[in-house]
Amino acid sequence: MSVTAPAPVHSGPPDSASAASGVRVPRAGALWVLIAGAIGLLASATLLVEKVEMLKNPSYVPTCSINPVLSCGSVMVTPQASVFGPPNPVFGVISFTLVLVTGVLAVSGVRLPRWYWVGLMVGTAAGAVFVHWLIFETLYRIGALCPYCMVVWSVTIPLLVVVASIALRPLAGNPIARFVYHWRWPITTVWFTAVLLAILVRFWDYWSTLI
Repeated sequence: MSVTAPAPVHSGPPDSASAASGVRVPRAGALWVLIAGAIGLLASATLLVEKVEMLKNPSYVPTCSINPVLSCGSVMVTPQASVFGPPNPVFGVISFTLVLVTGVLAVSGVRLPRWYWVGLMVGTAAGAVFVHWLIFETLYRIGALCPYCMVVWSVTIPLLVVVASIALRPLAGNPIARFVYHWRWPITTVWFTAVLLAILVRFWDYWSTLI
């Protein structure tokens, strides 16, 4: 009589049983990555086209130059608009193309490795830091707002929240990580509110003339 040995029991996290299997992304998260990539790419590409038109014709007025406050043209001629050399939208087009492709793969059910999501999270966090610097510069140094830039701001922060939720899932047992995860959307809402209030206060003299 032969005895069959019991099958080994895997004790690791359910979604990381094998490094080769990749990370399973919830459909809602995958869709948001896809949508954020599409919106960010569209806004960045539009800004790049407007910048090229301004380089070709210095008297060209961008379509997003609406009034003295909402004026892409005033922002795009400043040093802050090309802080790394090439116009900032070039990096936006590259970055959001990567995000869009990632979203397409995630929605299609492709399981990308965790290191990829961690790398995307780090890159998105760097983008969020850059966005906050640009917010400060546009409000308190340049004194004008770029509507297309604001679209990029609006998708970068929620994108960071979603990507971090995917990349840091193994830390779900940590009480601090669990607290931040639980309150991630209220924190994001507070961020949006703070930025809107900063814009309202900074340009109140102009907004009050419209009432």
